[in-house]
Amino acid sequence: MHPSATIPAVHLADVYPQPRLLAVWQKHRRGRARWFVEFVAEAMSTFLYTYAGTGSTASYILGSILGLPNIGNLFQIGFAYALGVVLAMVIALPTSNGHANPAFTVCAVLTRKCTPLRGLRPSWRHRIRLIVAQILGAYIACLLIYVQYHDLIKTATEELRAKGLYDSVMFTSQGPGGIFGIYSTAGANLGYAFLNEFVCDFILAVVVFGCIDPTNILCPPVVAPWIIGFTYAIIIWGFVPASVAANSARDVGGRLAVLTLWGTPATGGRYAAIAALTNIPATILGGIFYHFIFSDSDRVVTRAALDLSTATKAYEERGAVVSQASSVKGDIEYAERTLSK
Repeated sequence: MHPSATIPAVHLADVYPQPRLLAVWQKHRRGRARWFVEFVAEAMSTFLYTYAGTGSTASYILGSILGLPNIGNLFQIGFAYALGVVLAMVIALPTSNGHANPAFTVCAVLTRKCTPLRGLRPSWRHRIRLIVAQILGAYIACLLIYVQYHDLIKTATEELRAKGLYDSVMFTSQGPGGIFGIYSTAGANLGYAFLNEFVCDFILAVVVFGCIDPTNILCPPVVAPWIIGFTYAIIIWGFVPASVAANSARDVGGRLAVLTLWGTPATGGRYAAIAALTNIPATILGGIFYHFIFSDSDRVVTRAALDLSTATKAYEERGAVVSQASSVKGDIEYAERTLSK
């Protein structure tokens, strides 16, 4: 037996007793309210990722239009997205048990796994709920950034109109619409755009599956968010000029935001389908490639991965007991109300 498997689980409530109000809420959040907590946490994961990267993109694009020097660059944008991914994985995903990316949710459906932490629930509602939460988080982040940058966006739009560039620039990667929506470069060949998106997403998938491999001794769980985050940054630094989305939630959420703000002229044409959908098959094939080439079931699970699995299992077991107790109590109360009528 692995040494770490013999260490007893110590829950936070055993060390730091919770206030009565919070203790009552904890019972509900592990019971009937669990779906709501996970939904909000999953939305928060894409919110953090989108808020960080899109906010940086806004400063760069608006600075370029308005002639404001040293207000942003591609390196800053890549770094912002990288830290956004780290925040999403460290803060939100331990609660949502999700993926912050619809492509990995689809992979979870196909492999019947949710995250390295636990298996996917059998309910299709839960799977769809994750994807809706991911898109909603990105959508809210984009709208909030629009409000925060409203005056500068208005000024930049007026500047484009004054120069006669509104129609040619507004809904491109260099215009205010490009802050939120992802657009291909003018005159770009869609076949090359598809190839660029597919290759980047494939590589990203291989890295992610390598990072969550419990036998990967060179990548403990605490390091995984940073490796994944900076892989996103590498893709942005190297290939965003050729148009990359890399996350359907970020693309669809941002696309819905520009449609909300400016209407149908912001759709993005045929490229919109490439940005929204290409990463799904690329991620699936990247996962298959990793498991056939790099994964080996005879390798030993690392101590850090086993500690994570043991802690998660202890939490799930404790949560299941609380949830069952809450459900039984509710059934009893319902029966008593029925009999009293």
